[in-house]
Parts: sequence; C-alpha cells; structure tokens
Amino acid sequence: MTRIWQKAEDAETRFPLPFRIYEGCGNGKPRPLVLYLSGHAFGSAPARSTDAPAALAMAAAGALVVEADCGGPSQNRFPGTLERGFEALKYLFAKRKRFANLRSPVLVAGDEAGGNVAASLALKARDAMPGELAGQVLLSPMLDPRMVTVSFRRADDIGLRERWADGWGHYLALACYGQHPYAAPCLCSRLAGVAPALVVTSDDDPLRDESLDYAERLRTAGVPVKTRSLADNLGWTGIYDGKDGEWHSHFSTEFSQFLGELPV
Repeated sequence: MTRIWQKAEDAETRFPLPFRIYEGCGNGKPRPLVLYLSGHAFGSAPARSTDAPAALAMAAAGALVVEADCGGPSQNRFPGTLERGFEALKYLFAKRKRFANLRSPVLVAGDEAGGNVAASLALKARDAMPGELAGQVLLSPMLDPRMVTVSFRRADDIGLRERWADGWGHYLALACYGQHPYAAPCLCSRLAGVAPALVVTSDDDPLRDESLDYAERLRTAGVPVKTRSLADNLGWTGIYDGKDGEWHSHFSTEFSQFLGELPV
C-alpha cells in the first residue's frame, strides 16, 4: 500500500519537505524507516506521478519508505542538495515516532545520483551523529565524476554518458567540489565508522565498477558490506528511468536479508 503526504514541517526548524510515503505490511517488529532519494543524474525531474519501483521493493520487505525531494529546492547543486538531505534525515529522526516507531532503525537509500547523496549522507551522519544511522542502501550509486571505469565505457550503449557528464557538471558547480568527499564519496580516504551498506548493481550496469569498488573500500575500512551484482537479464538498468522489472523481487529479497543482518 502507498500513502502520499504532500508536505510536512518541523515546528522547530520550520523546514518544509515534500514527501511520498511507501508503506508495506509490517512483521510485528519496529518497522525500519528509510529516507529514499531517487536519481535523475542531478538533473531536474518532474513531480513523480508514479511510484518508484525501488521504494516499493523496500516497502514490500517491511520498511516504511519516505521518498524526499532534496534536490529540487537546491537546484541539485552541491552542497545545497546534501545539506537539504541532511535536514530531511534529522527530521525523520526527530519525528521517528510519527512515521514508524521510536525504536525503528533509520536508513538512507538512493539510486544513481540519489545513491551519491545517500552515500554522502552516511559519511556526514558518521561525522555529525555517530552511531545513529542504521544502514545505507546504494543502488548503482553515481560516485565518480571522473567516469573512467571499464564498465562506464558501456554507457554509450544505453545513452547515459552525456546525461551523467552534464549531471556532474551541474552538481559540482565549482571545480574544487569534485575533490570534496561529501560530493564524490569515491574519493573519500576516511570510510571507517560509516553505517553498514547494501550495494546493488548489475552485470550490464555502467556504474557497476564504481559501485563495487566503493563497496570493497568500505569493506577494507571495516564497514559491514553486502554486495549483489544482478544478472544482466533482469532489467536492472531500467531503474534509471523508473522502470520496474524482474530485478524488483531480487532486490526486495536482498534488502530484507540486509535488514535481518543489521546490528540490533
């Protein structure tokens, strides 16, 4: 089942947020609360008229998913997008009882450009509110503005290279931002202590290499990491256009298992 909240406001910070709520069936335990950020390669996106497949998959696994538009009001530029995302995350922590349960674990999730912001939020949460964030779910995260990986060479085959190049150019309005670990998490040299991660990609995904490389660097830093590269016949790259597919049930299962393995 999906509920939609058009707007919520924190009385203390007076920070308005547009929300889309995805609520599945609970299993009797405190329901996980997920802040979900969708992609669009840091470009402008029309108001969503359909449900986000990735959010539905997480809701099907028992989470309450809050899709938030953190980029629109900041024109999808760093650091405004990250700051707005962090305000959204703090809002959910402050209002956790309203959305789910005071004991509900809070996670961040995102795909493509939203995966970048989710990874960055996990880093910022580690620094600003250590130990609070329960997990991060990175779905083909857009992490590397250099765009030089082997898998990225396939981007031309699905027409995304120009879109991603333009997106990075827009997001990193100043050249120096490209070296900031919160803007390009793949360049962060201090990864220890961030929340456990679930990283999902696919064998035919142009962002596969940077996704798996980041997962391995997290693992080397001592962060619990679960990775999954889906078969290329499951339609995973449709996630960039908000398309559903066979990947939906596979991801929902992976997410459910990830939740079960999180530290209590």
